Amino acid sequence: MPEPTVIEQTDTDTLLDVPWNVVVHNDPVNLMNYVTRVFIKVFGFTEQRAEKHMLEVHQNGRSIVWTGMRERAEAYVQQLHGHLLLATLEKAE
Repeated sequence: MPEPTVIEQTDTDTLLDVPWNVVVHNDPVNLMNYVTRVFIKVFGFTEQRAEKHMLEVHQNGRSIVWTGMRERAEAYVQQLHGHLLLATLEKAE
């Protein structure tokens, strides 16, 4: 009689609890002052903090602008897409 096959079960709730990063990527379309204004509007950043992240995007090609629960991160990515910014979601390390 063959041994039973055990299928490993993953807990989807733990995947949702993992912190997620909202990453904004550089694009050739949006002006730097526009990106700064979007960060202020969407995240409530100070102008100084918004400029810091905008410069990271411009100089490094990307910036992690927020980290937290997946549902909220997905909402932020959708808002950024609504402002025509290139944003993605990734698991925080």
